[in-house]
Amino acid sequence: MAVRQRPFHLVVFGASGFTGQFVTEEVAREQMDPEGSSRLAWAVAGRCREKLQRVLERAAQKLGRPTLPSEVGIIICDITTPGSLDEMARQATIVLNCVGPYRFYGEPVVKACIENGTSCIDISGEPQFLELMYWKYHQKAAEKGVYIIGSSGFDSIPADMGVIYTSNKINGTLTAVESFLTINSGPEGLCIHDGTWKSAVYGFGNQNQLKKLRNQSNLKPVPIVGAKLKRRWPVSYCRELSSYSIPFLGADVSVVKRTQRYLHENLDQSPVQYAAYVTVGGITSVIKLMFAGLFFLLFVKFGIGRQLLIRFPWLFSFGYFSKQGPTQKQIDAASFTMTFFGQGYSHTCPIENNKPNIRVCTQVKGPEAGYIATPIAMVQAAMTLLNDVSNLPSVGGVFTPGAAFAKTKLIDRLNKRGLEFSVISSSEV
Repeated sequence: MAVRQRPFHLVVFGASGFTGQFVTEEVAREQMDPEGSSRLAWAVAGRCREKLQRVLERAAQKLGRPTLPSEVGIIICDITTPGSLDEMARQATIVLNCVGPYRFYGEPVVKACIENGTSCIDISGEPQFLELMYWKYHQKAAEKGVYIIGSSGFDSIPADMGVIYTSNKINGTLTAVESFLTINSGPEGLCIHDGTWKSAVYGFGNQNQLKKLRNQSNLKPVPIVGAKLKRRWPVSYCRELSSYSIPFLGADVSVVKRTQRYLHENLDQSPVQYAAYVTVGGITSVIKLMFAGLFFLLFVKFGIGRQLLIRFPWLFSFGYFSKQGPTQKQIDAASFTMTFFGQGYSHTCPIENNKPNIRVCTQVKGPEAGYIATPIAMVQAAMTLLNDVSNLPSVGGVFTPGAAFAKTKLIDRLNKRGLEFSVISSSEV
């Protein structure tokens, strides 16, 4: 990707939104890094100049940089006005799109970026949007030489890059991985802004559309290498982590599978089977989540049920989601650990008709997932896109993070910013 001579290297679109303000702070923090390259010109974009100005002022106060508001450009644009999106895209090398739910607001930004030769990164955890953008725009983005990279936040950089990291650390061929996400909270508990809740409500409410999209794609199945990974029960016990777990219902499985398809078809790598789970603690937590899940799945099937879920997120999520989002104390006290259990075959063990003879355990650990880890992941993805050009796919297109960044130094960048990738154990069986 050639860095074009435009007024701004990065533009944060939706900077005054709940997540956008944290992404804005993280870009400003990146520009303060004494070990980084020369400061990049950047801007914030949205509908209201006053709100954007307040976001910059808050970031300046938090980071101790009183001159920040005068150093950052402001672009006024609206998702409902295509001309304003074109004008924003023409001024940027990369747009960081923080405006969701992406199923409603994502495509106009993707379209404007491609038409104006601008790369785009988003933090969507919505498989239907992500997969639809690939089918509609991959070829156009390739022709323009721009990179459209979705799911570049907590959904799904830790999972996608974690599987790649695990594959690179095994002394042989990795064939299957199970990941277990553990969310840690402080004394004031957890809370997530209801924007994520809305995306989940609309996603589960429109699952038939996703199934239809996948059926229409008529993709050839990715081969299963080695022993087939068995699915766990909806509630299962993980002995290694001494915790019950349930399937993780975010975008991780969709994203990792797309990455593994790309690596197999384009780089001739052995594909890795993948399953994702989230730990829920003891049996009391399991019962509580089962009730919440039953309510959610019942209500999400009907229009009036979806309206109730969206109107009262705190009630139906047992307090985990709210319209106000988490407090700063809740954010500061939270963290996550994603543990990967991989299996595969040593170089001396034939894969055919044999049991895996290598086990490997890796981890990705980081700060609070939604509003610290997500901005870090998004901004470092953008910096990788700007600075590690020779290791990106040779032509543009619509990519998962793993497909775009498999050969880059993104993991090194994340390690330096507090998203730590490490090997816990590795052994031949």
